[in-house]
Amino acid sequence: MSGFDPVPYRRLFPFLSKGTIYLDHAAIGPVPQPSRDAVVGYLRERTEGDVNIFLPFLKAHADAKKTIGRLLNAPPERIAFCDNTSNGLNILAAGLPWKTGDRVLLTDVEFPANVYPFLNQKRHGVEIDFVKCRNNRVAFEDIERALTPRTRVLSISHVQFLNGCRSDLARIGRLCRAKGVIFCVDAIQAAGAVPIDVEAMCIDFLSCGSQKWLLSTEGVAFVYVSAETQEKIRQAYLGWLSIRDFFSDFFRYRLDLDTTARRYEGGTLNIAGILCLSESIRLLLGVGIESIAVHLSELTQLCVDRVLREGVELLTPEESRERAGIVSFRPPKASETFERLKSEGIVVSLREGCLRISPHFYNTREEVLKALDAVFQRS
Repeated sequence: MSGFDPVPYRRLFPFLSKGTIYLDHAAIGPVPQPSRDAVVGYLRERTEGDVNIFLPFLKAHADAKKTIGRLLNAPPERIAFCDNTSNGLNILAAGLPWKTGDRVLLTDVEFPANVYPFLNQKRHGVEIDFVKCRNNRVAFEDIERALTPRTRVLSISHVQFLNGCRSDLARIGRLCRAKGVIFCVDAIQAAGAVPIDVEAMCIDFLSCGSQKWLLSTEGVAFVYVSAETQEKIRQAYLGWLSIRDFFSDFFRYRLDLDTTARRYEGGTLNIAGILCLSESIRLLLGVGIESIAVHLSELTQLCVDRVLREGVELLTPEESRERAGIVSFRPPKASETFERLKSEGIVVSLREGCLRISPHFYNTREEVLKALDAVFQRS
């Protein structure tokens, strides 16, 4: 046992007073009260205060990038905001100067957000290769074998949305670096649940929405772009915020792109969403990502042990180092069980005929055990 105590943090989630057991953070996470308060404060200012607070927001914008930089071990100037994971990935997919015969390597268990931006490049003659998931894991050796001299990009989810398989990004990143392949990561099922270090993991590009483990709103996301990768991107879309000194000399129209990743923030940003996200990440950093990862490892182990004991098909890897906060399994009558759990105030996901349990740092051991008892109750 880690000794981590989730109880002090539960007061930050008022919905818990209803008795709900919420174990669905791989779908959408609740917004903590401090994050809600940040949004309310912004809206109050827009309603009752100075109204036009764009210029003061620029400081909060810079501070938010510093906070995300702490989460990823990345310089803040390498961070840019966007609206969702898919459009973040499109910055890379639509921006590279593709040649006929270039190849992209994906896995066959990716969430579609990490597939369609690259699949769309087939119109430029790009070929897509898929590494097959075997025994509920994506083997490094299979990735290594699938790389070809024409592979330009390898894009993978840090944690797969259905089976919860967590890939060894550092090992894959080193392989890509040695082969001259751009290493792209969809981090939406990992950020906030397990540590991410873009430097140690040799990540060239990362995209992440904020509505899941990062406990923020829909409609705001961020990308990390290494300086070397930025040099390779021929930006497909530009806006007035893409330019250096954008708030001066409006009529001097020029292609003078900002040297930082801000060049990808073409126009007006989701200010309320960025304020919410920044506050949520500060909370998670205060709790400690390492502490969260250990706590989730213990909670998911409870799930894995019970599923194996019940003799039910487990989709998630049994090895704790190969998973994060997700446990998926296929009980008999999964759909009926899902509806029954919902009626009892226990929230999980139903995906592809499986139940998916995904707790977070404020969930207790007792909650998880109660949910498992409800899943496997005998009629």
